[in-house]
Amino acid sequence: MRITLLVLFSTLLVGCGSLSAQTDNDDYRQQAIEILESVPLFDGHNDAPWQYRNRVGYKFSELDFYDTTQFERPMHTDIPRLRDGRVGAQWWSVYVPAGIPEPTAVKQTMEQIDFVHRMTERYPDVFEMALTADDVERIFEDGKIASLIGMEGGHSINNSLATLRMFYELGARYMTITHSRTLDWADAAGDEPRHGGLTEFGEEVIREMNRLGMMVDLSHVTPETMKDALRVTEAPVMFSHSNARAVSGHPRNVPDDVIMMLPEKDGLVMVTFVESFTSEELRQYYAERNGYRAKMESLWGGQPDRISEAMEAWEAENEAPKSTLEQVADHIDYIRDLVGVDYIGIGGDYDGVSSLPLGLEDVSTYPDLFAELLKRGYSEEDLEKIAGLNMLRVLRGAEEVSERLREERGPSEVLITDFE
Repeated sequence: MRITLLVLFSTLLVGCGSLSAQTDNDDYRQQAIEILESVPLFDGHNDAPWQYRNRVGYKFSELDFYDTTQFERPMHTDIPRLRDGRVGAQWWSVYVPAGIPEPTAVKQTMEQIDFVHRMTERYPDVFEMALTADDVERIFEDGKIASLIGMEGGHSINNSLATLRMFYELGARYMTITHSRTLDWADAAGDEPRHGGLTEFGEEVIREMNRLGMMVDLSHVTPETMKDALRVTEAPVMFSHSNARAVSGHPRNVPDDVIMMLPEKDGLVMVTFVESFTSEELRQYYAERNGYRAKMESLWGGQPDRISEAMEAWEAENEAPKSTLEQVADHIDYIRDLVGVDYIGIGGDYDGVSSLPLGLEDVSTYPDLFAELLKRGYSEEDLEKIAGLNMLRVLRGAEEVSERLREERGPSEVLITDFE
């Protein structure tokens, strides 16, 4: 009888502990929601425009943004889930592939921008275009999602500062210097570097972006390009969707020495949810898988069926690890410990990737990440900064530099051919 009572008592203790932990988690989540309802959650990167291009040719008549789950592979983003996630301000990525001819990239980027404008016009009770930090705050106070445009890759300007200026006039407020391909004026991460960073024309691109008030986004570039841009820029910079390279060594992530330069230029790393940028274990897995594929292709070149069979067998024996919400929080911890919370934001990259960390499967899950940070001891003030106040400060800083530079000089007349 005594043993039975002890077992029963232990069981009750375990049950009470689980209930208490769940109650704590619920409390943290509710606190996170209250924080995200007080300041705009400002996400740095969402590729819904690209998904609309690929799935329905930009036709809202064929895909209502109130429900994008109808596909075999549902989108990560729609209006109800944005609301559930308490998103207050969104940088919509207007991405086109880096490998297409650059004149074509100009046209396709304009089509992406047109989509964002049409989206805000079609759902005026939900979205409103924002061009300034003041716009973001006003729109958030009105209960809508402030919508800003970020160009993902300098290939979209076709080596032309005039084209850059016209994209600014169309509403673009940041440009990622490169995407996956090294340009005539800037080296990209993941591609063969040719310039050791920025060329002279590339430096002029940064200066003209500063004058316009267009944010310089350094996701996707090499560390040398990052450092050149930080040397040249007079305005704050951003990484719209990158993590800490010391935590996961992916070349798209930011090295420590660059992170430590951000306070001087008031920059911002918007921590992303891309799995291989998040998990070093997964990055290593991909490297091993790619190495095995290269071996099979060398052994069985010209026999694709045999290569496929070998890869299927390897993958059956080697299960891929899964990244987690907690690992995303680890990147935030790392950057905070290195330079402080003032230089951290969030850049999910929803609808730009095929898979996401456990716990961050779509845009409705942002409160869960902020609940995890509360659990780790972050203050409400810390989370207000990470959610949106840091991005608003950085955006406002770029606007202030632009106002000064526009008084000092007119549009640049430099051509890339001036340097050939």
